Amino acid sequence: MGTYTQILYQIVFSTKHREPTLAKQNREELFRFIWGILEKKNCHLYRINGVEDHIHILTHIHPTVSLSSLIKDIKVSSALHIKNQKLFHNFTSWQEGYGAFTYNIKEKNRLIDYVKNQETHHQKIDFRDEYVKLLKENKIEFDERYLL
Repeated sequence: MGTYTQILYQIVFSTKHREPTLAKQNREELFRFIWGILEKKNCHLYRINGVEDHIHILTHIHPTVSLSSLIKDIKVSSALHIKNQKLFHNFTSWQEGYGAFTYNIKEKNRLIDYVKNQETHHQKIDFRDEYVKLLKENKIEFDERYLL
Protein backbone atom coordinates (compact mmCIF):
# COMPACT_ATOMS: atom_id res chain seq x y z
CA MET A 1 0.00 0.00 0.00
CA GLY A 2 1.21 3.53 -0.74
CA THR A 3 1.51 6.38 1.72
CA TYR A 4 -1.02 9.15 1.30
CA THR A 5 -1.30 12.24 3.44
CA GLN A 6 -3.01 15.60 3.29
CA ILE A 7 -1.92 17.63 6.27
CA LEU A 8 -2.12 21.36 5.80
CA TYR A 9 0.33 23.21 8.06
CA GLN A 10 0.49 26.88 8.87
CA ILE A 11 3.98 27.53 10.21
CA VAL A 12 4.70 30.82 11.94
CA PHE A 13 7.93 32.18 13.37
CA SER A 14 9.46 35.56 14.00
CA THR A 15 12.73 37.36 13.94
CA LYS A 16 14.73 37.32 17.16
CA HIS A 17 13.01 39.54 19.75
CA ARG A 18 10.40 40.28 17.05
CA GLU A 19 12.70 42.95 15.65
CA PRO A 20 11.13 44.59 12.56
CA THR A 21 14.04 43.75 10.26
CA LEU A 22 12.37 42.08 7.27
CA ALA A 23 12.22 45.08 4.93
CA LYS A 24 9.51 44.82 2.30
CA GLN A 25 11.81 45.31 -0.69
CA ASN A 26 13.71 42.04 -0.07
CA ARG A 27 11.00 39.81 1.38
CA GLU A 28 10.14 38.26 -2.00
CA GLU A 29 13.75 37.08 -2.35
CA LEU A 30 13.54 35.46 1.10
CA PHE A 31 10.22 33.83 0.27
CA ARG A 32 11.57 32.41 -3.03
CA PHE A 33 14.56 31.01 -1.15
CA ILE A 34 12.31 29.28 1.41
CA TRP A 35 10.10 27.97 -1.40
CA GLY A 36 13.22 26.35 -2.89
CA ILE A 37 13.94 24.59 0.42
CA LEU A 38 10.38 23.26 0.52
CA GLU A 39 10.59 22.05 -3.09
CA LYS A 40 13.86 20.19 -2.42
CA LYS A 41 12.12 18.36 0.42
CA ASN A 42 9.10 17.48 -1.75
CA CYS A 43 6.77 19.73 0.22
CA HIS A 44 3.99 21.66 -1.49
CA LEU A 45 3.92 25.38 -0.76
CA TYR A 46 0.46 26.94 -0.95
CA ARG A 47 1.46 30.41 0.22
CA ILE A 48 4.23 32.24 2.06
CA ASN A 49 4.11 35.81 3.28
CA GLY A 50 4.99 37.97 6.23
CA VAL A 51 5.68 41.40 7.56
CA GLU A 52 8.65 43.11 9.22
CA ASP A 53 8.86 40.78 12.23
CA HIS A 54 7.50 37.35 11.22
CA ILE A 55 6.50 35.02 8.42
CA HIS A 56 3.71 32.54 7.72
CA ILE A 57 4.21 29.44 5.60
CA LEU A 58 1.18 27.46 4.40
CA THR A 59 2.38 24.08 3.17
CA HIS A 60 1.86 20.37 2.91
CA ILE A 61 4.86 18.50 4.32
CA HIS A 62 6.01 15.32 2.59
CA PRO A 63 5.54 12.26 4.84
CA THR A 64 9.28 11.57 4.90
CA VAL A 65 10.05 15.00 6.37
CA SER A 66 9.70 15.78 10.06
CA LEU A 67 8.24 19.15 10.96
CA SER A 68 11.03 20.09 13.37
CA SER A 69 13.81 19.20 10.91
CA LEU A 70 12.08 21.15 8.14
CA ILE A 71 11.78 24.27 10.27
CA LYS A 72 15.38 23.92 11.44
CA ASP A 73 16.54 23.67 7.82
CA ILE A 74 14.43 26.68 6.80
CA LYS A 75 15.71 28.83 9.65
CA VAL A 76 19.39 27.89 9.37
CA SER A 77 19.55 28.08 5.58
CA SER A 78 17.51 31.26 5.27
CA ALA A 79 19.47 33.03 8.02
CA LEU A 80 22.70 32.22 6.16
CA HIS A 81 21.16 33.36 2.89
CA ILE A 82 19.98 36.63 4.46
CA LYS A 83 23.46 37.32 5.82
CA ASN A 84 25.36 36.24 2.70
CA GLN A 85 23.10 38.23 0.36
CA LYS A 86 22.77 41.13 2.82
CA LEU A 87 19.00 41.09 2.36
CA PHE A 88 18.05 42.70 5.67
CA HIS A 89 20.50 45.11 7.24
CA ASN A 90 19.65 44.60 10.94
CA PHE A 91 18.61 40.92 10.83
CA THR A 92 20.46 38.85 13.43
CA SER A 93 18.53 35.57 13.54
CA TRP A 94 15.17 33.89 13.85
CA GLN A 95 13.47 33.30 17.19
CA GLU A 96 14.14 29.92 18.80
CA GLY A 97 10.61 28.51 18.68
CA TYR A 98 7.81 28.37 16.17
CA GLY A 99 4.11 27.75 15.86
CA ALA A 100 2.77 24.98 13.64
CA PHE A 101 -0.93 24.52 13.22
CA THR A 102 -2.76 21.87 11.21
CA TYR A 103 -5.95 22.43 9.26
CA ASN A 104 -8.45 20.50 7.22
CA ILE A 105 -7.86 20.85 3.48
CA LYS A 106 -11.29 22.49 3.26
CA GLU A 107 -9.69 25.52 4.99
CA LYS A 108 -7.03 25.90 2.28
CA ASN A 109 -8.52 28.84 0.35
CA ARG A 110 -9.35 30.78 3.51
CA LEU A 111 -5.80 30.24 4.82
CA ILE A 112 -4.23 31.22 1.50
CA ASP A 113 -6.14 34.52 1.68
CA TYR A 114 -5.16 34.97 5.32
CA VAL A 115 -1.45 34.49 4.59
CA LYS A 116 -1.65 36.53 1.39
CA ASN A 117 -3.12 39.52 3.24
CA GLN A 118 -0.66 39.73 6.13
CA GLU A 119 0.18 43.41 5.62
CA THR A 120 -3.48 44.45 5.75
CA HIS A 121 -4.14 42.09 8.65
CA HIS A 122 -1.29 43.57 10.72
CA GLN A 123 -2.60 47.07 10.39
CA LYS A 124 -5.25 45.92 12.90
CA ILE A 125 -3.40 43.41 15.11
CA ASP A 126 0.25 42.98 16.12
CA PHE A 127 2.17 39.71 15.89
CA ARG A 128 1.96 38.84 19.57
CA ASP A 129 -1.83 39.21 19.67
CA GLU A 130 -2.17 37.26 16.42
CA TYR A 131 0.05 34.48 17.76
CA VAL A 132 -1.88 34.24 21.05
CA LYS A 133 -5.11 34.06 19.05
CA LEU A 134 -3.72 31.19 16.94
CA LEU A 135 -2.58 29.33 20.05
CA LYS A 136 -5.99 29.74 21.70
CA GLU A 137 -7.93 28.81 18.55
CA ASN A 138 -5.91 25.61 18.36
CA LYS A 139 -6.31 24.96 22.11
CA ILE A 140 -2.57 25.00 22.72
CA GLU A 141 -1.47 25.72 26.27
CA PHE A 142 1.36 28.22 26.47
CA ASP A 143 3.47 30.11 28.95
CA GLU A 144 3.28 33.91 28.64
CA ARG A 145 7.00 34.16 29.54
CA TYR A 146 7.93 32.64 26.20
CA LEU A 147 5.89 35.07 24.11
CA LEU A 148 8.43 37.91 24.42
